[in-house]
Amino acid sequence: MTLDWNAFTPWSALLGGLLIGLASAMFALLNGRIAGISGVLGGLLKPVRGDLAWRVAFIGGLVAAPLLYALFSTLPTVQIDAGTGALLAAGLLVGVGTRYGSGCTSGHGVCGLSRLSPRSLVATATFMAAGFATVFVLRHLLTA
Repeated sequence: MTLDWNAFTPWSALLGGLLIGLASAMFALLNGRIAGISGVLGGLLKPVRGDLAWRVAFIGGLVAAPLLYALFSTLPTVQIDAGTGALLAAGLLVGVGTRYGSGCTSGHGVCGLSRLSPRSLVATATFMAAGFATVFVLRHLLTA
């Protein structure tokens, strides 16, 4: 693996991380909820009265943000080096993993770790290790 130093943007990455942390903290302080995307989306599948508007706004913001960004700047080129079957299997496995792990990377990795949750530490370490192992197997053991 090589790092493209010409495309390395530490300041924008730092700013993005700060914005995510600030938004997550504000969401928890002002709404009393964890900004875990799988939980927010899951709540839309089984709606509860009075709990729908903020969930729709949250997911709507996730969809609208890149569209708004595209009005002022060029979106990065996306290159996916996997077939449709692999993407469907990956999506299914991620969905199942978030159910078994009681949360996703945003819920455990961002919000849970910042609250020093032991459960989130174990969950984050587990999905990071699974990701590392998957990349190693796919890139080094299954390729000729």
